[in-house]
Amino acid sequence: MSTDGNIEIVRSCYEMFRKGDAAGILTALSDDVDWGVETTTNVAPWYGLRRGKTEVGAFFQAFGATMDVEDFTPLVYAASGDDVLTVVRCHARHRASGRAVRMNLHHHFTLRYGLIVHYRGTEDTAQVAAAIQSPAQF
Repeated sequence: MSTDGNIEIVRSCYEMFRKGDAAGILTALSDDVDWGVETTTNVAPWYGLRRGKTEVGAFFQAFGATMDVEDFTPLVYAASGDDVLTVVRCHARHRASGRAVRMNLHHHFTLRYGLIVHYRGTEDTAQVAAAIQSPAQF
């Protein structure tokens, strides 16, 4: 697939995310997709590595049960071969505490034959911890 085609697949996944269509995103993934938010902490239930569509579905369920997204705007797309890199502006609020995070996310997707086979994301884990942990947990 062309780099433009790969960018369009990622762009459509972001649009589905904004609409809350996790099932639609799963159709864009390979059956054995390798998916993860790389961190040195497990403070958020969506952190860690996952394999396969079922585990990725659990990723979206965990994120959606924990956070309300107020803004999710892709700012930059770059592609080289099978890889697509993005920067996404994200503003979200922890459902239980009401505390907000405002950050840029960095995403790296690898695609093969029109399907996402690998994803890694990074985010400001200190902001996430501050939003979801009670003050006594710091």
